[in-house]
Amino acid sequence: MTAACEHGCCTSAALASDRRAVLKRRVRRLVAATISYNVIEAVVAITAGLDASSAALIGFGLDSVVEVASAGALAWQFSGADPEARERTTLKVIAFSFFALAAYVIAGSAGSLLGPETAHPSTTGIVLAALSLLVMPGLSGAQRRAGRELGSASAVADAKQTLLCTYLSGILLAGLLLNRLLGWSWADPVAALVIAAVAVKEGREAWRGDHCC
Repeated sequence: MTAACEHGCCTSAALASDRRAVLKRRVRRLVAATISYNVIEAVVAITAGLDASSAALIGFGLDSVVEVASAGALAWQFSGADPEARERTTLKVIAFSFFALAAYVIAGSAGSLLGPETAHPSTTGIVLAALSLLVMPGLSGAQRRAGRELGSASAVADAKQTLLCTYLSGILLAGLLLNRLLGWSWADPVAALVIAAVAVKEGREAWRGDHCC
């Protein structure tokens, strides 16, 4: 027997209360792990980005800040006695976070493409992007499964935020490697613009609550 939530999720109408409690605890643990990793990722990426004048690295670091804000909103939601009542507010916070990221990255990328300063190669950025490609898929997948079973659009939206970091890690890695190996400094701000475009798409989906299924 299934019932559809307002966001189109399919979840068991008879999901036992003890199972719901287990899933909620799992979401909280995954959120804590996501916040911890992304705080470190943000510090390293922004520091390395400023050192290398890399719009892509700075944008990646700011995406990590957005992920922390998103995960923090989800932690607030699931800290209450009735997480479902906080669902829409959490989704709005996640959406605004995406839009703010996109606006900043677009401005920074335009300045890099049109300005005289070019991005320098960053070994630290390459290592960080490769590490995120390994870490983020596992965190995202576990949270997405728990969120879908709970029927929580916000948990799934935050999981997609984490999965987005995987895609952005690949984009970032490609841009940094092109700069390092071929000297294509323009690849860095172009990679940042791709990051911004994906962030806008995810923000729109979060705003509409389309993340559940």
